[in-house]
Amino acid sequence: MIRSVVRGFGAALPKRVMTNKEMETKVDTSDEWIVQRTGIHQRYIAGEGETTASLGESAARAALARADLTPDDLDLIIVATSTPDNTFPATAVNIQNRLGMRHGAAFDMQAVCSGFVYAVATADAYIRGGLAKRALVIGAETFSRILDWSDRTTCVLFGDGAGAIILEAQEGSGTNADRGVLTAQLRSDGIHGDKLYVDGGPSTTGTVGHLRMEGREVFKHAVGMITDVIEAAFKATGTTADDVDWLVPHQANRRIIDGSAKKLGIPLDKVVVTVDVHGNTSAASIPLALDTAAADGRIKKGDLVMLEAMGGGFTWGSVLIRW
Repeated sequence: MIRSVVRGFGAALPKRVMTNKEMETKVDTSDEWIVQRTGIHQRYIAGEGETTASLGESAARAALARADLTPDDLDLIIVATSTPDNTFPATAVNIQNRLGMRHGAAFDMQAVCSGFVYAVATADAYIRGGLAKRALVIGAETFSRILDWSDRTTCVLFGDGAGAIILEAQEGSGTNADRGVLTAQLRSDGIHGDKLYVDGGPSTTGTVGHLRMEGREVFKHAVGMITDVIEAAFKATGTTADDVDWLVPHQANRRIIDGSAKKLGIPLDKVVVTVDVHGNTSAASIPLALDTAAADGRIKKGDLVMLEAMGGGFTWGSVLIRW
C-alpha cells in the first residue's frame, strides 16, 4: 500500500521575542502567574514585513532544503492557518507563488489549533488516493494580529511562527512497521463554538475581530478530547502507549500537555514540549515542535510519533506517524 512518508521538515520564527517580563508592562499580569498556569516563559511576535505567508514560505524553504527537493518536486501545498494574509486568495496560493511553483494545487485548511493535524490527514488522503506524490504541509500563524492586547487572559498565551513537513508517497507493507502516516483520527463539535472564537468576520461584522476564550471551559474539555483521539489511533493500529516513542502535542498549555500524557500513561520524558519558548502558536505549534525535536536528534528515523491537537470549534484530532 502507499504510505505518506515524512521526507523533510522546517520551521521559521519572527525576529522579535516577547518575554513575560515585557508582558508585565503591557497588562496586569506577572511572570510567576503566566508560568504557573501555562508554562510559557516567552513567545515570538511578528514585526513589520513578517506575515503568515512570509513565515510559511521560510519554513517551506527549510523543509525543501532538508529534503533536497525543489518546488518543482511538489504536487500539493496545504497551509493550516486561522490568520491568513488575506480573506482570499488563500495563503497557500500566496506561498506557492513565492516559491515560484506554477503547477499543482494549493489551498488553506481552517481548523484553528487542530489545523496542522487536519492538513496532514488531508494530504495523506490525497497521496494514498493517487492525487499527489509529494505534499508540502505548513502550519503558519500570526495570532498576535488578532489578540486583544488589553485582555490579560488571552494575550499572554499566544505567539507567531510557522512549521512545515513534506510528505512523499512510498510503498509500504501495510503493517505498523511502515514509515509514514499510519492513521489519522479527526473530530469536531460545533456546540462549543462560543468557548473559543474570534468575534468578527467578513460576513458578520466586516472586521477581523479579536480572539475570545473561556479558558476554564476549554481546559475542562481538553484532556478528555485529546485522550479520545489518541486512544482511537491506538485502536485503529493495534498499538499502545508503550509503543509510542514521542508524543508531540499542540502546545497550548503545559498543564493540559502533562495531564493528557499522565492519563494516557505516556512518560513525560517522551513528550516534546516547546510551549515554554513558543507560547501557543495554534496550527504552527505541532510542526514547530516537530522541527525542534527532529533537528536536535530526539526524533529519529523509525520512531513512532503521535501528534495531537484540540482547537476552537471545537476541533480535535490525532495522527500516528512512523518517522
